[in-house]
Amino acid sequence: MTDRTKPTILVTGGAGYIGAHACKALARAGYTPVTYDNLAYGHRWAVKWGPLEEGDISDRHRLESVIRQYKPIAVMHFAAYAYVGESVKNPAKYYRNNTAGTLSLLESMKQCKIDRIIFSSTCATYGMPNQIPIVENHPQNPINPYGRSKLMIEWILRDFAAAYDLKYVSLRYFNAAGADPEAQIGEDHDPETHLIPLVLDVALGRRNRLEIYGTDYDTPDGTCIRDYIHVTDLAQAHLLALEYLNDGGESDAFNLGNGNGFSVREVIMTAKQVTGCDIPYTETDRRPGDPGVLIGSSEKIIDKLGWRAAHHSLEAILETAWQWHKKSKSQPG
Repeated sequence: MTDRTKPTILVTGGAGYIGAHACKALARAGYTPVTYDNLAYGHRWAVKWGPLEEGDISDRHRLESVIRQYKPIAVMHFAAYAYVGESVKNPAKYYRNNTAGTLSLLESMKQCKIDRIIFSSTCATYGMPNQIPIVENHPQNPINPYGRSKLMIEWILRDFAAAYDLKYVSLRYFNAAGADPEAQIGEDHDPETHLIPLVLDVALGRRNRLEIYGTDYDTPDGTCIRDYIHVTDLAQAHLLALEYLNDGGESDAFNLGNGNGFSVREVIMTAKQVTGCDIPYTETDRRPGDPGVLIGSSEKIIDKLGWRAAHHSLEAILETAWQWHKKSKSQPG
């Protein structure tokens, strides 16, 4: 049963990695998160802090039925496909689900008179960086359909805000990583493409070795550098964005990063220390379109919303991921 005394938030994609952590943060803050998810990539077991309603964001009849049942005061929108390589091979899937699906959601919100949304955007809207760290007014020139699908949504949000008095916050993530410190939920993708869970799979013996794509970048050790932000810090930013809109804040976009960069080799070395396991790897060619360095500035969200990352070190991020990984991934054979 839903507690009708607590404000309800509709969380699209709440059965996914970041969405589930946001649901836990919402529940701890006194909200009731209602997960709306088609379970294409999300997990039923990850929905622990509120009801699960199965459905697709493109199904307006189902969506509006759920909205009328639970009467949410706002939406957190995580539902999206997020595999860059797949978006290049099958752009129709990404424009149909991410962009057109979000338009369906916004039209349902308008129909049901919900005027606040926190949108899960991405640093992929920036494309190849022309400055480091990347700030919010950096040109947005995405280089793949995934990034373009998200940028189109940011444009749609701006137009809806101007025309229909919608209030929104777009949060442009860098590399989400880590897991719930209590190990209730964590990162579990199929297929898995993120570096940290792949490294931990090797540590557990679930994979034979890791592949390093490119060792000739203009970085201190030749491998790509990325900005890893702990998933619970991401979830906390969503909560602050919600409260900002609830208090009458104006629509805006914010980066979400740690402000520090770690190379692929640094991740491997730190994972060896955290896990106590060997992590064999092979070196192979660069993947097309991979920038050498991606680091974001989060000064704007720190200044405007008072957000602070609680997990700064790579060790802290990897430790929580490792505890979840050991708990959730059984040893082979």
